[in-house]
Amino acid sequence: MYEQLVTLPKVSDRRGNLSFAENFNQIPFEIHRLYWIYDVPGGTERGGHAYKENIEFVIALSGSFDVIIDDGNRIEKVSLNRSYYGLLIPKMTWRKMTNFSTNSLALVLSSTEYNPHDYIRDYQDFLKVVKP
Repeated sequence: MYEQLVTLPKVSDRRGNLSFAENFNQIPFEIHRLYWIYDVPGGTERGGHAYKENIEFVIALSGSFDVIIDDGNRIEKVSLNRSYYGLLIPKMTWRKMTNFSTNSLALVLSSTEYNPHDYIRDYQDFLKVVKP
C-alpha cells in the first residue's frame, strides 16, 4: 500500500508548539481544497469511498480517530492522535474514518477541487476497478 504517515515540522518553545505543512514539501501536491470534520457523534463513521484522482493528506488537529485504508488487496488501520503527523492517502484507495474521540478535529487537504464524479461510493465498484 502506498499510504504514508508523515511527521510534520514541530517548533517548540515555552509558549507552546507550532507545526506546519507546505505545498510540494511535506504535502507532495498543490492544495486545491481543504475541509475539516468535527462534532462527529459517537459510533459514527465518515468517508466510505475512494477517489479516482484526488489525493488527500489527513491531520488530527485535535483528539484522535482511526483511518481505515484499503487498496483492494490489503486493509490497514492508522490511528491519528498527534497534530504533527499527517496521513497521505493516494488516489484509488478506499478510506473510512472511525473511532472519533470527543472534540476531535480532522483537517483534510486535497489535491483537487470538489468533483462529485471523482468519487467511487460503492465498495464493489471500487474492487472491480482495482482488481479487474
